[in-house]
Amino acid sequence: MVTPSLKLQDLIEEIRGAKTQAQEREVIQKECAHIRASFRHGDPLYRHRQLAKLLYVHMLGYPAHFGQMECLKLIGSPRFTDKRVGYLGAMLLLDERQDAHLLITNSIKNDLNQGIQAVQGLALCTLSAMGSAEMCRDLATEVEKLLLQPSPYVRKKAVLTAVHMIRKVPELSNIFLPPCVHLLHERHHGILLGTITLITELCERSPAALKHFRKVVPQLVQILQTLLMTGYSPEHSISGVSDPFLQVATNTDTSRNAGNAVLFETVHTIMDIRSAAGLRVLAVNILGRFLLNSDKNIRYVALTSLLRLVQSDHSAVQRHRPTVIECLREPDVSLSRRALELSLALVNSSNVRAMTHELQGFLESCPADLRADCASGILLAAERFAPTRRWHIDTILRVLTTAGTHVRDDAVANLTQLISGAQELHAYSVRCLYSALAEDISQQPLVQVAAWCIGEFGDLLLEGSCEEMEPLQVEEEEVLALLERVLQSHMSLPATRGYALTALMKLSTRLRGDSNRIRQVVSIYGSCMDLELQQRAVEYNTIFRKYDHMRAAVLEKMPLAERGGPRANEEAKESKEVRPSEATPVPTEPQASQLLDLLDLLDGPCGAAQHPLAPDPSPGSALGHLLDLPWAPPPPAPIPNLKVFEREGLQLNLSFVRPPETPAVLLITVTATNTSRGDVTHFICQAAVPKSFQLQLQAPSGDTVPAQSGLPMTQLLQIHNPNKATLRLKLRLTYNHFGQLVQEIFEVNNLPMETWQ
Repeated sequence: MVTPSLKLQDLIEEIRGAKTQAQEREVIQKECAHIRASFRHGDPLYRHRQLAKLLYVHMLGYPAHFGQMECLKLIGSPRFTDKRVGYLGAMLLLDERQDAHLLITNSIKNDLNQGIQAVQGLALCTLSAMGSAEMCRDLATEVEKLLLQPSPYVRKKAVLTAVHMIRKVPELSNIFLPPCVHLLHERHHGILLGTITLITELCERSPAALKHFRKVVPQLVQILQTLLMTGYSPEHSISGVSDPFLQVATNTDTSRNAGNAVLFETVHTIMDIRSAAGLRVLAVNILGRFLLNSDKNIRYVALTSLLRLVQSDHSAVQRHRPTVIECLREPDVSLSRRALELSLALVNSSNVRAMTHELQGFLESCPADLRADCASGILLAAERFAPTRRWHIDTILRVLTTAGTHVRDDAVANLTQLISGAQELHAYSVRCLYSALAEDISQQPLVQVAAWCIGEFGDLLLEGSCEEMEPLQVEEEEVLALLERVLQSHMSLPATRGYALTALMKLSTRLRGDSNRIRQVVSIYGSCMDLELQQRAVEYNTIFRKYDHMRAAVLEKMPLAERGGPRANEEAKESKEVRPSEATPVPTEPQASQLLDLLDLLDGPCGAAQHPLAPDPSPGSALGHLLDLPWAPPPPAPIPNLKVFEREGLQLNLSFVRPPETPAVLLITVTATNTSRGDVTHFICQAAVPKSFQLQLQAPSGDTVPAQSGLPMTQLLQIHNPNKATLRLKLRLTYNHFGQLVQEIFEVNNLPMETWQ
């Protein structure tokens, strides 16, 4: 005998009470085992309760396929409570791709022929949700009979089922033509709306139907006039809102949830029909009022909808920026995540200072699973809209100090390049970084940047004077002790120790004191267990022993780096500084050339060393980069485009770019074009990559792909691949085309090798 298990409400409370995902999985696995045991014993009393719990588990994303046959058993039961859960399970667990869905055809037919309205409604809902072409052909006659039933409840559901059948099997149009003429005389607005939808589907798929319904155009006009002239009717009231589909946005009661639902549908209508600017502003203002609602679900819906509108109506959404920022403080993580995404999308050149200040405050107190997204968003916004270089450097430093362990791997390279190119801020940067490093050596990206900067500009740190900040007196012994502390810390990564060791080596030419202390520290790491660190130490010891007379030339400061990125062109116009590309080439010293030949650091001819490029401060670079020697890599070949999807005129193409300054980053531009006769609307492209990659999806250019090769829709994907692993990409497309909702999930395994090697 199977012991009674948890009720559905108790299971929901136990799952919601789990503090970690592991606890949630443990609860679900335990209950799924109990559900399986109950199914095996065939207990009819608790079968519907067990399936209801399994459906809830399925909604959370866990496997529930073993409940498919139980759905069939419950549908065949004479009890209404069993049928209700069984039909719900069929809609969730069965679809056309599984043969099991055909087994319920006979049960649906029997239930449609019953006289019980509730049972007929369940069968019609299930048929319209997951009915295949074979089921539609077998059950079309039964649905046609129900279109003329006395009950408005059954007729309305039968009309919606007929719409689904026409979309699945267009040749069934002739069956549903005669009932439509009678249904146009309906007074029930729900049935009338469904009938108009059915007629529209028939006209789009059948020329004969289009010719037939041209005769009823005067009747349709009369129906519209009647709707406008008829007053309030209690029979069309839904939760206190009369005629929800005839409401206007300015007089709908928002004290009831039904009124909010009407307003939300109004917003969707305005967005989908490409309304005038005034109506779009009205839609944004409605969503802004939703943000002030006490219901969390309404606020979440508002944030999601505003995120869709921000690209097309940026200025209108900007008016609600203070309310969006308040939503960042929501204790619900899903709300704060949506608010973060919308806040980042609202950043522009005019509000970047204020928005960044708010986002940095949120970064200090946000949940751990939002820190990476927040930090990355702030860094990208600063890169795009930074008003000055000093502000840009200060912003990145604060992010590294607050959430350094959560930033992208390329943040270190970007900041070192930014500091290197800002000659007037070298003294300011090295002092700020030294102070931050002295307070905290746990944030590894911050430690790496600080070590690099101290190695490059240690002489400016010791001068003790800087117009940008208060005087800071630092002794040579303090600087060396701080770097030794980084080397000895158990929190330091091997890459961080590499930065610190290189910084000590550079300081041997920048400090005025004796370099014996530095030589002793470097010699210690000649027997280090880490291969990269050991190689550096051995090479540095070789320079000390055999080529000490060349050490000053080899460890010179890096040349000024030319900045890349979105603001490079603007700064090139504003700045009067001479760029490295415009300056006279720096002649290579003979001693440095001899050292290049001796250590065989370059594969190419010596002439290639006469053209200095932007330095790469990353610890995994070649030895020539470690010693700050110029090196010219060959230009990357263009990556060919790739077509990954095509259906009914909709085509999806991928184009690829790997920025030379950040080779671990791949930029993918998704371009959607449409050559069919109908627009593709509500287009959403989602992507997923393996866990070893980092993926960022930028906002798309829109959600509509115009028909007949109109303006394409584009979306940018940024993938970070530090390990150069083979790239696999899974895409999910959701859109409406010719009135039908389409969802496609597929994996792209034929990406060019240049995208990841």
